[in-house]
Amino acid sequence: MDENPQPVDPAMVKYLRLLVTVLTATMILGFIVIVVLFVIRFSDAFGPKLPDTITLPEGAKASAFTQGGNWYAVVTTDDRILIYDRDTNELRKEITISPR
Repeated sequence: MDENPQPVDPAMVKYLRLLVTVLTATMILGFIVIVVLFVIRFSDAFGPKLPDTITLPEGAKASAFTQGGNWYAVVTTDDRILIYDRDTNELRKEITISPR
């Protein structure tokens, strides 16, 4: 150990204690801000509501799904696009995809 220890200034200890307290408060507030931003940003991360069931025409098998503002569409394995109304779940339009 040191034979001649330096005396500790009480004012410096108070100053360091104040700095540690301010740093702790800043980190707590920063963490709270980050959590609030995550909640606000990702609150609608699950997107719009999907339909519970979709009734496809006889023999059709779905291969893809997409949606817009008031419609959703199903692409079938037999090269058709079926566009449904989001509110009524009724088939609006059927588009046949022709090969080149």
